[in-house]
Amino acid sequence: MPLEDIEKIAEDTGFSGVVQIDRAGEIEFAKAYGLANRAYRVPNTVDTRFGIASGGKGFTALTVLSLVREGALGLDTTARSLLGGDLPLIADDVTVEHLLTHTSGIGDYLDEEGDWEANDYVMGAVHELTTTESFLPRLDGIPTKFKAGERFGYCNGGYVVLALLAERASGQSYHDLVRERVLRPADMTRTDFLRSDELPGDAAAGYLDGMDRSNVFHLPVVANGDGGIHTTAGDMSKFWRTLFTRDDVEEFVRPRLDVPEESLRYGLGFWLHQSTDTVILAGYDAGASFKSTHDPHTGTTITVLSNTAPGAWPIARALMS
Repeated sequence: MPLEDIEKIAEDTGFSGVVQIDRAGEIEFAKAYGLANRAYRVPNTVDTRFGIASGGKGFTALTVLSLVREGALGLDTTARSLLGGDLPLIADDVTVEHLLTHTSGIGDYLDEEGDWEANDYVMGAVHELTTTESFLPRLDGIPTKFKAGERFGYCNGGYVVLALLAERASGQSYHDLVRERVLRPADMTRTDFLRSDELPGDAAAGYLDGMDRSNVFHLPVVANGDGGIHTTAGDMSKFWRTLFTRDDVEEFVRPRLDVPEESLRYGLGFWLHQSTDTVILAGYDAGASFKSTHDPHTGTTITVLSNTAPGAWPIARALMS
């Protein structure tokens, strides 16, 4: 797509965020639009950090699979074997692989098939959600939706359960596991779990669709296994380059499921193009939207980050179609 078309879409939609196109390590296009903080008129820059909502599920998957590689977990490890008496409504046959592929069937604390909008206040006391264990009351008491392995059913709660299993198998906090096993090896020095009520000056506040109201009461104050970590376009390029130097990368990006309702396929924590080898991370939350794709054949990474939702989608669709 001609780069001038990006400018037109950004202008027509009032886009707030960053667009970057990286071809084999050479930045072809990188530009910031809009404001990181509207009250103080702080502009976004190409180095601004944005929350990426469910884009962080890929980081959780890599963390869990690093424990699988070491033998601390197996893809066939049951959730029950580590949960003990916690979350008794999770069926005994639900495995790590079911959770990674959204085929566990467990009830979701933030059910994307439910009747709610991104601007709704659906999370309850978000200031209490600072650790993985603090999610247990939110995950508890939700009935199973379908039998494990029966079908694909996108599940945020499943990825929080994965974070919990990783903690119990390793004896380390989920946040430290991601830092040590994903961020540090990729030199992602601008990526971290930032408190939404204590954002540093280089991070964008998230804004509700059509409002100047921030998302601070809409999402967990500290992101967890189902997403919400803050990152930059530059760090996402580092992430993809590092991922595709791994000798086990095919384990993550091998198609395991067709998801026709999304016109995509799914691997282990990563979306996959329906007909090519392009790998995708994407996320959408109150005050955050994100999409990053990587073509392993050309080394091309396209990343769109926005501090509004659905702010990233028009540009992402145009660039990635």
